[in-house]
Amino acid sequence: MIKATYIDHMGNDLTVANAARVSFGKTSEMEDDPWGPPKLKAKDDKLIRYLAKHKHISPFGHCFASFHVKAPVFVARQLVKHKFLRWNEISRRYVDDEPEFYVPDVWRGRSADKKQGSDKDLDLWWDEDLLFSRPLSVYKRMLDEGVAPEMARMVLPQSTMTEWYWSGSLDAFADMCNLRCKDDTQAETREVAKQIDHKMIELFPVSWDALTENDDD
Repeated sequence: MIKATYIDHMGNDLTVANAARVSFGKTSEMEDDPWGPPKLKAKDDKLIRYLAKHKHISPFGHCFASFHVKAPVFVARQLVKHKFLRWNEISRRYVDDEPEFYVPDVWRGRSADKKQGSDKDLDLWWDEDLLFSRPLSVYKRMLDEGVAPEMARMVLPQSTMTEWYWSGSLDAFADMCNLRCKDDTQAETREVAKQIDHKMIELFPVSWDALTENDDD
């Protein structure tokens, strides 16, 4: 139900290398590989890793990616905090079709050693109707009685699904994933970050590996 769908991207690892080399009026090219598509030269791979290691970040800003993300509101409100990533979200000021709700497969217990976060799974089961039927029925009734969607939406829970376009530079997405892919982040938020992480390593294999701290799993 939580999904980050790749939309588009601009640039590649060579873009990063050439953005750095322009300082010296230099440029590079991919080299032919008899066993597959052209590949990055070893000197450019080395340069990219040097840039990341020494925090010379601006060359990474010339590569971009866009995703369409669908997730519950409580996840969106965590992820929207990240700077330098463009965000356009569906608005229930204009859309009043029947909302969809996120229902977890398991309920996690409160972490015993942290003020926030969760711990092992609990042996609990909740009826979806018990959780969502009342706010949904109130929402529908308010709309039926002529209440503006921008006001009726206030009765919907944080588990309501939302969706947004999320675009930004290579380094901005790397900053987000470095934080949100860690084991101590909320699982639902980590799910979005991991999906983006898996696509970005495919699009920018050298740059993404150099910029990110987490293991790709």
